[in-house]
Amino acid sequence: MAFLDKHKALERNVTLLAIFAFIVVAIGGLVQITPLFWLENTIEDVEGMRPYTPLELTGRDIYIREGCYVCHSQMIRTMRDEVERYGHYSLAAESKYDHPFQWGSKRTGPDLARVGWRGYSDEWHVDHLRNPQSVVPVSVMPKYGFLEDRLIDGKYIQDLMKTHRLVGVPYTDEMIENAAADFAAQADPDSDFDGLVARYPKTQVRNFDGAAGISEMDALIAYLQMLGTLVDFSTFTPVANR
Repeated sequence: MAFLDKHKALERNVTLLAIFAFIVVAIGGLVQITPLFWLENTIEDVEGMRPYTPLELTGRDIYIREGCYVCHSQMIRTMRDEVERYGHYSLAAESKYDHPFQWGSKRTGPDLARVGWRGYSDEWHVDHLRNPQSVVPVSVMPKYGFLEDRLIDGKYIQDLMKTHRLVGVPYTDEMIENAAADFAAQADPDSDFDGLVARYPKTQVRNFDGAAGISEMDALIAYLQMLGTLVDFSTFTPVANR
């Protein structure tokens, strides 16, 4: 009863209640924040991760410009149903070069964190972007066929990469110097793309939309086909299990 009487006094005194509430919140905040000061890095380094190629980076900007993130997240949770449907749960390291990252909880369409790993062909992506209902009849996604008609030349790709380097993406001077050439090489399987692949391992090189010239659709498909393919999860072991 004595404890209840003291608690009743705390509830009836607004100033006292505010002071104790502040103390509780402060303790909770310190418990969460303080350990971070002793960590050199809050993101685990994972083998295979690299910055986006110039064409992939351009495709990512188109993805954001068209609002694809509004209906598609790129964050697979650790729940069993998520992993069975979409693949291995998302790692923080997979988004460390994203500005902004594409994590989220709103899904009108499926999660795209591993869409490249799932093995859809370029032709499937072209058909899907032209007319989503032709491959997924119940889809409410709008048509993006106009991306085929918008040709791009990578004129400002160096500036874009320099901007990303300012916020921590490790683009080297060599990468930036060769940005325009790498941009064109990735969409041309007949080009000299050895330097591109050396700078960006696991880069996929081909004419993504199957048409002449480099279009916004080429760039967007190059980005989508890369998602989920950089980390080899057959050999990946989380730090806690090593």
